[in-house]
Amino acid sequence: MVSRVIPVENFDLVIFGGTGDLARRKILPGLFRRYRSGQMPAEARIVGAARSALDHDAFRQMVAEAVAEFGGPEKDDAECLKAFLAQIHYVAVDAKGEGGWQALSGLMREGVVRAFYFSVAPSLFGDLAERLHRFNIATPDCRIVVEKPFGHDLATARALNATLATHFKETQIYRIDHYLGKETVQNLMAVRFGNILFEPLWNNHYVDHIQVTVAETVGVDGRGGYYDQSGAMRDMVQNHLMQLLCLIAMEPPSRFDADAVRDEKLKVIRALDPVAADEIVRGQYGSGGKAYRDDAENPASTTECFVAIKAHISNWRWAGVPFYLRTGKKMRARSSEIAVVFKDLGHSIFEGDTARHRNILAIRLQPNEGMDLQVTIKEPGPGGMRLVDVPLDMTFAEALGPDAGEVHDAYERLIMDVIRGNQTLFMRGDEVEAAWAWTDPIISGWDARGDRPRPYEAGSAGPEEAMMLMHRDGRRWREIKG
Repeated sequence: MVSRVIPVENFDLVIFGGTGDLARRKILPGLFRRYRSGQMPAEARIVGAARSALDHDAFRQMVAEAVAEFGGPEKDDAECLKAFLAQIHYVAVDAKGEGGWQALSGLMREGVVRAFYFSVAPSLFGDLAERLHRFNIATPDCRIVVEKPFGHDLATARALNATLATHFKETQIYRIDHYLGKETVQNLMAVRFGNILFEPLWNNHYVDHIQVTVAETVGVDGRGGYYDQSGAMRDMVQNHLMQLLCLIAMEPPSRFDADAVRDEKLKVIRALDPVAADEIVRGQYGSGGKAYRDDAENPASTTECFVAIKAHISNWRWAGVPFYLRTGKKMRARSSEIAVVFKDLGHSIFEGDTARHRNILAIRLQPNEGMDLQVTIKEPGPGGMRLVDVPLDMTFAEALGPDAGEVHDAYERLIMDVIRGNQTLFMRGDEVEAAWAWTDPIISGWDARGDRPRPYEAGSAGPEEAMMLMHRDGRRWREIKG
């Protein structure tokens, strides 16, 4: 099986914050891999823009070092790297001043797609947007990419949307969430809407509950100042987990295009019930190594780095089906998984079959992207009809074979979608605001109650109270496996 790479149009991509960590780790190495695959035109131009006083050659050297460190197996292709670096340019710009903008304007070409990646703090979005127009760099069909955090709450998200709307149409704004670029997340839509096997069962008649887990082994060391002002609810639940929940729960769109998909996601968010105080658990890693408060350099911190929530969607498809969401730092293993747990059989014909045998569709986002479906079979060998649960495993790297190519980084796919003008995997402004409208009361509720995060041991599965969130319903979290 050979993967089909479709080239994109010729483009100029300007990366504001081009010397920053995200550009070095993800954006620039991802663009190199797309170039090497043949997806980027040879005439495409990538322009780094930042405050640093660099020239083209110094920035190209930085890009070469980033590719060497984060470029993956392709990094050793010296000839390809040389050709890629020839497409790299740099301009020192002052986001709040006048410096560099005329030079940037002079680099832009007519007749190509223009895209601007705002890999900077949200406080600079308005300044960049205003100057792109004042210096006639923005065109009526150009695109801007904005990173999270998209607001700190509903009020700031609305203000940010209003700022961008002053200069750009909604069809030009690409709010990026890299989780939506993962191969498995997109395959979730293919599995649901491309197979008659699953969609008829995707409702409260057959699904007992759904679990969404995003577990990390790292702490917040190195970015404790930011994280202590954000916490897991704002940093992970409001965006990443919310997006996964929407893709699981949404109705089939009328067609596979940006607004049809995002309309259905918005309906899910608006159907979410408020979360009761006893349906949420916050946690902070403590013993078993360096504690969160040490990493955050705030000995009195009450910021959560773990959240578990029991959510409910009030519509005909999902009424009565709980959605259990959890995410945390310093967990047992690095693992992101969606598990659709189907109901028990109404009646078992097998004598002595007292154990519960359930079908579970597990969708792995990381590591080892793939899916497996747990089914019940007869255990091999003599001795009667003994039932055992086994997975039908589809790990992408194994199932698709070496000719299919590697599973690409999410940023690679999403940046190419920006160039194509495809907004399907990007959040719309009303979608972001609806997510904050659901999240804000949860945060204000625990602030009003004076709730404190529950301690948990680093390297564990989280606080005991999170286990009880499911145990009291007669359910159990799936084991966190790396």
